[in-house]
Amino acid sequence: MQSVFYKNKKRLKWLLPACLLGASALAFYPADEWQDKITQALEQYSKRFPQEKVYLHLDKDYYAAGETMWFKAYVLLQGQPSLSATNLYIELVDKAGTVVNKKLISVGGATGAGAIELPENQKPGQYQLRAYTAWMLNFDAEYLFYKNIEIFDPSKQIGPGQKPATTDFAVNFFPEGGNLIAGVPGRVAFKAIDQQGYPQEANGIIQNLKGETVAQVKTTRDGMGMFELTPAAGETYKALMQTSKGLQKTVLLPVVKTSGIGLKVFNKSTRIFYQTSPATKDDPMYNNLMIVAQMQQHIVYKAKLNAAEGQMSGFIPTKELPSGILQLTVFNSDGLPLAERLAFVRKNDFLSLGLQNLAINTQPRQKNTLEIKIPDTMLTSLSVSIIDADQIVKDQDENNIISNLLMTSDLKGYISNPAQYFKDADPTTLSGLDLVMMTNGWRRFSWEKILHNYMPDIKYPYEQGLLLKGVATTNKGIAPLSNGKVDFILKQPIDTSTAFSSVTTNDKGEFAVDRLQFVDTINVFYRANDPNKAWKDVSVKFEPHFFESGSTVTLPYPFRNTLEIENKVLTSYLSTVAENSAVTRSMANKPIFLKEINVREKRLSKTENVEARYASGMFHAGDGYSFDLTRDEAGSLSIFQYLQSKVPGLTVNLSDPTTGPSLQWRGGPPVLFLNEMPTNINMLSNINIGDVAFIKVLRPTFVGGFGGSSGAIAVYTRKGGDSKNDVDTRGFEKYKKGGYNIVKEFYAPDYTVRKEIHILQDKRLTLYWNPNLVADSLTHTAKVSFYNNDFTRRFRIVVEGMGEDGSLGHTEQLLQ
Repeated sequence: MQSVFYKNKKRLKWLLPACLLGASALAFYPADEWQDKITQALEQYSKRFPQEKVYLHLDKDYYAAGETMWFKAYVLLQGQPSLSATNLYIELVDKAGTVVNKKLISVGGATGAGAIELPENQKPGQYQLRAYTAWMLNFDAEYLFYKNIEIFDPSKQIGPGQKPATTDFAVNFFPEGGNLIAGVPGRVAFKAIDQQGYPQEANGIIQNLKGETVAQVKTTRDGMGMFELTPAAGETYKALMQTSKGLQKTVLLPVVKTSGIGLKVFNKSTRIFYQTSPATKDDPMYNNLMIVAQMQQHIVYKAKLNAAEGQMSGFIPTKELPSGILQLTVFNSDGLPLAERLAFVRKNDFLSLGLQNLAINTQPRQKNTLEIKIPDTMLTSLSVSIIDADQIVKDQDENNIISNLLMTSDLKGYISNPAQYFKDADPTTLSGLDLVMMTNGWRRFSWEKILHNYMPDIKYPYEQGLLLKGVATTNKGIAPLSNGKVDFILKQPIDTSTAFSSVTTNDKGEFAVDRLQFVDTINVFYRANDPNKAWKDVSVKFEPHFFESGSTVTLPYPFRNTLEIENKVLTSYLSTVAENSAVTRSMANKPIFLKEINVREKRLSKTENVEARYASGMFHAGDGYSFDLTRDEAGSLSIFQYLQSKVPGLTVNLSDPTTGPSLQWRGGPPVLFLNEMPTNINMLSNINIGDVAFIKVLRPTFVGGFGGSSGAIAVYTRKGGDSKNDVDTRGFEKYKKGGYNIVKEFYAPDYTVRKEIHILQDKRLTLYWNPNLVADSLTHTAKVSFYNNDFTRRFRIVVEGMGEDGSLGHTEQLLQ
């Protein structure tokens, strides 16, 4: 994974020197001490509190009880694939804030996948899907991932209910730069919303104290609009607004200030022009200002401003900047922000995904094939869904991987149909995008707080694997077991594998075993010892993880009222779901007896037999070296020393005190897995090779997460039947610890193979789901093949993905 991480850093070169790339003469003035303090404060904040983001690609936009919700997770850290992320939390929350379903997903290579099975008695209604890492919980909850999900009852095949009537609305005004400055012409954006927080069409007039109309206002896009105003000193302005439904309201505009600075921004594609206007030009405070532009918590531009010398405008070149939100802030010499504005850098730098070689057959149970073309310059991680386009209509409030990770994940409040701003580069689209920037303030951090060293309280450390944490006490719980020892035997019932660990307690009796990786639930056998033997009664209490609690959740994201689906379409959809659920129950309750088939099979070698029992999926199919350690006496060597003697070209350095242990194979470090879960070199270095059953070293054609240009090493610990000795747990106490959820396999029939199960009806609505589509490294294409069900005539294919440099891609197409 590290090789990908270092390559990703190349894309960050734009972050620091961009202010020197021909910006303007203003960017070259030597900085004063107060200016250095501002840039250094953000630099330190960025290092200590990097932004992590999560996005989920779902197979559909809505569901019915009894269906399965398939999802693929993408995780970014500071705009790059978060290769260090391991734990992802998914919650399905109802309107009361109750978590009705939750999943703990293992993340590797910045991606993860899973499914939520909705029971047939799932209560219908509006839900929200929430996704986050533990690190994200240290910051504002509005920046977690949210998606509205409607769940229907297939037994009640009726159309959607009526939307609640709009009984109230609100209008908020946003002067460009932040304030109305007396005598300074400026633009004022506004946003009208209903009582649910959704856009509301409205129009009206702006009046002064005398009742004179100074501006006409009207929403132009999704409740947003803008007008020009030159405020007068001592004046108060009000807006007389009326909605399209006839509701009326009078709203006061922000107070007019007699000091400050106006800020206008003109986004001209390759350059972003800015113009500042002080309230009074003869005030010396405006002769020593600075404008700073930051992106992803990195300074990309800074310049001095001086009203006396007429240096109050300039431009920011965007050629070397990626797509994303740019924050411009004007500071005075006291480090106080005077004006602020967001602008969106809109570039053609998305991950290019194209469909080609389509062979579509809409007849029942016929095979369909297509190819997805990807760029030939980088590794990618892709997810693909293909659904029935007639029975599952597209959600008009679309927020895809591009619009989410580049825009809405950085803004507070609801933005209607954000994907619309990334479909094309028409002037109307770009002007609408700029309105979004003007009506949604930046809140990821406060300049005032970081300049005064008021930093976030880190309650949730950055997680690396699963954690077993607790405290050991003596004397009936009165005194901590200081500098004692707690021994662990970890047994996983799902595959009877066993692991061992031992940890020393601190002076408070606290202990922690981190970087654990297991699925389902393990049995933790533990025993604490007092090194001084002063106490015989030594007890251990484990600390529950925050995800294990059942508390309610406060959701800042507004729930959708109801989906707009034609009654005929919805009735057909629910009927199909009900029939498919009946088929599923039949498959589960009635055994299918297959005809006896004589097969001449190849006799497997001993190593192949062991591989068949341990390796699965892409690990089993991957090309590489296989080592059976169930019979190989490896002696006292470590895993990597063992491999170094058997894998040509593998270089191992476990003793470098400066860089730590490292591996090199085929020009870079391989990706590491333990029992098919992403891991690291430290974890594998601490495993006794006597506990290892099988190792597979996979060549670079293997792709897991982002794979890696130097292949992968998969290590498997012994299961029952391969253990050399039965582990004696007498004298140990027992504790159960939940792990990562087991990923359910998507069912896709192959109708070229005759099976008795195929006599059942095929009522699938998601015909294809692949969260880990692998592209061929030579042709740079990913091939997709699937079989139609019994009735679908039009397919909607949606492909989303992320490149190793953090670039994002989305494409969709109707196939018929």
